[in-house]
Amino acid sequence: MSAPPKLLTIGVTGLNAHDNPGPGVAVIRSLREFYRDGLRIVGLAYESLEPGIYMGDMVDVAYQVPYPSTGSAALLERLAEINGQEQLDVIIPNFDSELFNFIKISAQMAKMGIKTCLPTHAQLAARDKINLGDFGTRYHFKVPAFYMLNSVHDIDTAAEGLNYPLVIKGKFYEAQIVNNRETAQKAFYDLSAKWGLPVIAQQYISGTEINVAGLGDGKGNAVSVVPMRKLYITDKGKAWAGITIEDNDLIALGRQFAAASQWKGGFELEIMKDANGDLYVLEVNPRFPAWVYLTVAAGQNQPAALVQLALGNEVKPFKNYQAGKMFIRYSWDEVVDIGSFQQFSAFGRMANTNNNKGQA
Repeated sequence: MSAPPKLLTIGVTGLNAHDNPGPGVAVIRSLREFYRDGLRIVGLAYESLEPGIYMGDMVDVAYQVPYPSTGSAALLERLAEINGQEQLDVIIPNFDSELFNFIKISAQMAKMGIKTCLPTHAQLAARDKINLGDFGTRYHFKVPAFYMLNSVHDIDTAAEGLNYPLVIKGKFYEAQIVNNRETAQKAFYDLSAKWGLPVIAQQYISGTEINVAGLGDGKGNAVSVVPMRKLYITDKGKAWAGITIEDNDLIALGRQFAAASQWKGGFELEIMKDANGDLYVLEVNPRFPAWVYLTVAAGQNQPAALVQLALGNEVKPFKNYQAGKMFIRYSWDEVVDIGSFQQFSAFGRMANTNNNKGQA
C-alpha cells in the first residue's frame, strides 16, 4: 500500500479527547504517519471545546457541524458549504451517534466528490446493542444475556433473570457495573438522561477484557484485525493502557464478524475472555476505537487502509502484526489563545497556521 502523490483532503470527526476520548485525533495521527505532507486534514467538530480543533500539528482547519439530532438534511447542507471551501476527498466519521446521518447522505456526498467507507443502515442496526443477541444467535457468536430497560421498573425483572452484579449500558456509550437495586436505578437515570431509551441491562461476565480493532472491505473480508488486551481501565471502562497480543482465536473472531456482517469500514469488538477461554462479544462498535494508532505501531495502519478503500483502490489484507506493542494514554494541556476559541465559537471555522505536517 503506497501513498498517492496527490494532496488528499480528509474530513475527520470525533475530535474530543477527555476521559472518554473520541477516535478522531488517533485517526488523524495514523493518517499523518502514512500520508506525511500529502495530506490536508479538515476537522469536523460539534462543540467549541473539542481539543482536536486547536491541535495545529493535527488539524489544518476546523469547522463546526450540526449535532446528529438535527438530522441528515442539516448535516448535508453544512457539508456542502464546507466542501465548497475545502474540496473534500474523503470523510471519516468516528462517532456511533452520527453514523446514521452520514450513511443516509452518503450518495449525495458521493455526487459532491466526497467518498466514504461506511456500512449500510441494515449492517449498522444488526450489530446494535439492542439487536446483539439476535446477531449472536444467527452467526454463532457468544454474547451475554441482556434485558431492555424502558423504565426503571424493568430493573427488577432484569435482576431476577441476570442476578447481581450486572452491567447497565447506555444506548450509545458508557457502561456501569452495579451490585444492587439502588446503584442500578442511579445508573439507569444517568444513562437514559444522556443517551435516551432503551437502556440495556447485560449479564456480568468475569474474565480478561480484550478489544479487537478491525477493518472490513464490505465484501466479507477483514483487511485488518488487531487484538489488544487492556492493561489499565478507567472508571468508564475505557482502556488507558493496552498491549497487542497474539491470539489466533481472536483474529478468527474478527474475520468471522467481517464475513458474517459483510462489514464495510472500521469496527471494534469488545470481548470478555472467561476462565474457560470462551470469548463473549460484549459490544460491536461501528467505527475505529480511540486506541487505533496502536494498529499503526503494530504494523497495520487501519485508517490509511480505510482511505484507500474509500478511494476505490485495491487493498490486500494485512498478514502480520507485532504482538507486545503497548500504548499508555496521557493527558496534555493544549494552550491556545482565547481569540482562536472565540473565532470558532462565533464563526464555526478556524484555520491553524502553525501546522507541522508529517509530524505525528
